[in-house]
Amino acid sequence: MFILKRQDVEISSIQHPKKDQQVPILHYQGQTFRLISVFKAGQEEEARTLWRELTDHRGKACVLLEEPERFSVWGKVRLDQIDNDTGGHSKNGTFIQASILLLQAVHMDIEDFLGTKQASLFEKDIAEVLKQQQFPETSSVEAVKYLVANNPLESAKLPPWKENHVVCFLQELHKLGKTYFGNANFAHQVANHLQDMPEGERSLFISWLNQSSLSKLWQ
Repeated sequence: MFILKRQDVEISSIQHPKKDQQVPILHYQGQTFRLISVFKAGQEEEARTLWRELTDHRGKACVLLEEPERFSVWGKVRLDQIDNDTGGHSKNGTFIQASILLLQAVHMDIEDFLGTKQASLFEKDIAEVLKQQQFPETSSVEAVKYLVANNPLESAKLPPWKENHVVCFLQELHKLGKTYFGNANFAHQVANHLQDMPEGERSLFISWLNQSSLSKLWQ
């Protein structure tokens, strides 16, 4: 997005609301950016590679800051998002958020079309799957109820899932949804269910989805 010099920007820091640490913040033309990575003066190519990867391939709004003694990459963020440790910059965090939004969409459809009793059974079925697959911190009905009820884009804490967890979760979610509805029509509106996500993160997830084995399930 931008390659800037130190004199072009203002850098400050704010107190992280959840941790005893300061968060570096870069201000440029009324926009706010959070530090993603720092490189030494001799690592210009590595810094540019990361910056291009984030901007060109992942659709992120990023700044590459050139200073005499270092290079740094910053990602655009709203100050009210700072308490989310993913900060909008973790690829895994984006995948987890999107997966939870799809879970909520399926849950809502079950509740609307099949009733609250079936929705409660669905929560138990999801919890059982997560328990069998040994998902970290999300293998109880209470944990599933939290996922269903809370907006993952605003949550201060996301499940600590790896990419393999996301793949497994979406496979199992599709399997359960098909069991409840009797067809897979619910899986054909992925982009619509992710409208609340920032455009870059939504595109990143859909691109990843289309290139994975999940593309045959979620369209």
